Amino acid sequence: MPLIEDLASLPYAKYLRPLDEELDHDGDHSEVHLDGVELAEVAAAGSRFSESAMTAVTFTGGTYDKVRLDDVWLSRCRWIGGSWAETQLLDVTILDSAVAGVQAYGSQWRRVVVRASKLDSLNLRGAKLQDVEFRDCDLSEVDFGGATLINVTFPGSAVRRARFGKATAKKLDFRGARELDLAEGWESLSGAIIGPGQLAEVAPALAQVLGVVVRQ
Repeated sequence: MPLIEDLASLPYAKYLRPLDEELDHDGDHSEVHLDGVELAEVAAAGSRFSESAMTAVTFTGGTYDKVRLDDVWLSRCRWIGGSWAETQLLDVTILDSAVAGVQAYGSQWRRVVVRASKLDSLNLRGAKLQDVEFRDCDLSEVDFGGATLINVTFPGSAVRRARFGKATAKKLDFRGARELDLAEGWESLSGAIIGPGQLAEVAPALAQVLGVVVRQ
């Protein structure tokens, strides 16, 4: 999906309006723009946002389970804790943002671009990611355990202490990642693609998984 870097370039930009209502369970919001809002401990499970934008929004805690983001553009947003379990992201762009300690297990990501963002201790266990790009990001201790990853790439990103135990990988491509360090799960990544230089870096971990002893 093409990367749109500024709000004015969105095809629906001229239709955007400020959100003039409180977020609540099962709300349906279309063509809204949340800007500079701090949302603390909001209960908005089941809400839907379509053709919308969020800029400089801070989500602290709260319950957003089963929220759906459909064609949503986000820039300079922060997520601190909170539950986003079983959320659905379709045609979503996330720029210059930060995620820390968010529970997003069982979520579904399709045609999602995350760029120049920091993801720390993000729980994606059992999630499904298809056609997802993490570009120029820092991923630290992200848990992909039991996740399904189809055509997922990490160009220019640092992947540190990631967990892929029992994950299913199809066209999972680590080439171009500037760091690649897995806490667990190499045995689950049959079919994943890495570059020649990365192979030398991860060889000790692969040898350990395979039970190969390296001696001089």
